[in-house]
Amino acid sequence: MSEQTDDLRETVRRRYAAAAIEVTGGGSGCCGPQLAQPDRVFGSTLYGAEEQDALPAEAVAASLGCGNPTAVADLQEGDRVLDLGSGGGIDVLLSARRVGPTGMAYGLDMTDEMLALAVANQRTAGATNVRFLKGTIEAIPLPAGTIDVVISNCVINLSTDKPAVFAETFRVLAPGGRVGVSDVIADDELTPAQRAERGDYAGCIAGALSFTEYRHGLAAAGFTDIRITPTHPVADGLHSAIIRAVRPAVTA
Repeated sequence: MSEQTDDLRETVRRRYAAAAIEVTGGGSGCCGPQLAQPDRVFGSTLYGAEEQDALPAEAVAASLGCGNPTAVADLQEGDRVLDLGSGGGIDVLLSARRVGPTGMAYGLDMTDEMLALAVANQRTAGATNVRFLKGTIEAIPLPAGTIDVVISNCVINLSTDKPAVFAETFRVLAPGGRVGVSDVIADDELTPAQRAERGDYAGCIAGALSFTEYRHGLAAAGFTDIRITPTHPVADGLHSAIIRAVRPAVTA
């Protein structure tokens, strides 16, 4: 791993550690507050009132994402779900409610402060079908083929090795498993330099892939049925989007 990559990862870690500390101290944070529009393009306002009311206030306050992946992941009773970059646990706890006692919701995060907040939120919610893991989304600490659905909320754009994220996601999914994530995506005509002009890496902007890059990255990892649907703008030429894809089932 290069020194620049290490520096970017540490910058991201510090940003989200600070956000967790702010929440536990009674505040709240946002993935990229300097870029947010008046109608809030990041954070808890992207969840319905019923979803927010069903969760601990700290889980809601710690929501730093750009969408609501659980609303489109089509979770079923008994599904095994993995949330990449689970933060304070809002999407894990919502997933746990949807998959029920026969399912399992895993959350993966690299930040100790966020993991501590997520575990506290799990206890407050009384969720027993939840497990939080420490690690990076480029090296998921789960066996191959053990997950039915991978979700993520504005985290993959923060990775400095997105091909590894896509490959690891494919590896942990069972045949026929699916992806339903929210992420920031750039228009194809925006260069990496132009993306960086619109926001920093830890603010979910500079590291965003374009529509074509995202689609090609998923396809290269083996995914099919790739669909990318923009939902709302987050900066000039950048959008929150829902990304869906499938790991093909084993053929006879």
